[in-house]
Order: sequence, then C-alpha cells, then structure tokens
Amino acid sequence: MAETLKPLVFYDFPSKKPGVNAWNPNTWKTRYSLNYKGIPYKTIWVEYPDVASTLKAAGIAPHPTTRKPDGSPMYTLPVIVDPNTGTSVSDSLLIADYLDKTYPDKPILIPAGTRALHEAFLDALTPNFYPTMRFSMLKICEILNPRSEAYIREARKNDVLKMLNAASIEDVYPKGDEAEVEWKKFEEGMKNVAKWMDSNDRFVMGDTISFADFVLGGFLQANKKMWGEQSKEWKDIASWDGGRWGRLLEDLQKYDRDD
Repeated sequence: MAETLKPLVFYDFPSKKPGVNAWNPNTWKTRYSLNYKGIPYKTIWVEYPDVASTLKAAGIAPHPTTRKPDGSPMYTLPVIVDPNTGTSVSDSLLIADYLDKTYPDKPILIPAGTRALHEAFLDALTPNFYPTMRFSMLKICEILNPRSEAYIREARKNDVLKMLNAASIEDVYPKGDEAEVEWKKFEEGMKNVAKWMDSNDRFVMGDTISFADFVLGGFLQANKKMWGEQSKEWKDIASWDGGRWGRLLEDLQKYDRDD
C-alpha cells in the first residue's frame, strides 16, 4: 500500500443539535475504528430518507445480510468507500475486518483469534441494550433534522409502535414511576455487561483496545449526545459500575474525532 493514502469516504447521519455532529451508535463504531487506525477519511452526511438513493447512486451494494421485512434489499449506514482499492463495505464489523486486512500495518481492531468472540460479544450486548429503546426513540427524534425525523416517525409506525400498541413515539417514552422502573432495567443491563470484565480492566480485552470497546463506546457516545453531557441522565450512566462507562469514554477520547 502506498505511503500516502487517499482519504476514505465515510457515510454518517447528521444532527441538528448544537455542538453535536456524529451521534449514531452504529456509525460511531466505524468512526472510532478509522480514528484508532489513523486512516484518513472524509465524512458525507446523509439524511435517513436519502440513504438508499445516495448509496445506489454511488454504486454501493445494500447490506450483505440484512433485508427489509418484505425481503427487499436494505441500505443502511455505516458504509465506507476506499478509493485506494475501489472497495465499498457496509456493516461496522465487516468494515473492521476490511480495515484490518487492508491496512495491517495500522493498529489492529480485531486481534488474531478473536473474530468469533467479537461477533458473540455483539450478539450478547444487544439484549442488555433493549431497555434504552423506549427512551431513545424520542431522544433520537430530538437530535434529527426535520426530514429524517419525519422519516423515522413514519417508519416506527409499522414496527415498534405497532408492537407496543402505541399511537406515537411520545406515548412510548416512559413517565413517572414507569420511567424509574425502565431506567433501573437499563442500569441492570449495563451491570450485566460489566460482569463480563474484571473490575480493574480498562477495556474489554484488559489493557488492549479492540473493536469491542468501540461497540460499547458507540453506544455510550449515542447516550451522551442524546441526553447531553451535563444532563442528570448521562451523569447517572457515567457513574454506573464504579464509573466504568464514563472512564471508558475518557480512555477513548483521543479517537473521538467526529467531523
């Protein structure tokens, strides 16, 4: 590979919230990965209703494994395009695989022999994040530009709102005593994740940074951006499990470029 790399193209979702650029937990996994490996890139910001048309126009294939409920192709972010190889890749884990294989001289995201463990880690995390859904749906709407917000509100009518028998995203958001119960479920989910690691470990693999940390970091970044750094909610999350989650973002701060 040539010494001077052409910048990769990285597709991400924008925000209307002052002081917030990148906020999506899934795209943050790739943003962290690129920053950690020190690979130059430029961000193209794409509104939700424009994802499919933008990627199609760029000749980028849909997600390799995920499809819409009707069986049609799914176009989603993150996506990178590497002009150095003429390759495009979607899905944060597949992007991490690609970056390690294509740029092995850069810091490694998925250490040798841990690919299966990383995939299992991602699968195991998901149920522990479920309690945030009822809070995050509304918080995401508050961070989106109007066209994306309208798109998400319409899309949720046919899945989450239908499943919960709710009339609107506002109805899904927990209130009063129910909010305390749901927030406690969130805390318990994060406590489950903390139990997988030794209390003194800085990262999932001890003192070694890996893609698994960027998965957690992306989720935490999303909550920090949605709630606000000075909010009671974020300070609460950052303090859980002996302050582990706040410290993790501090340890990853050198890799959180988001322009």
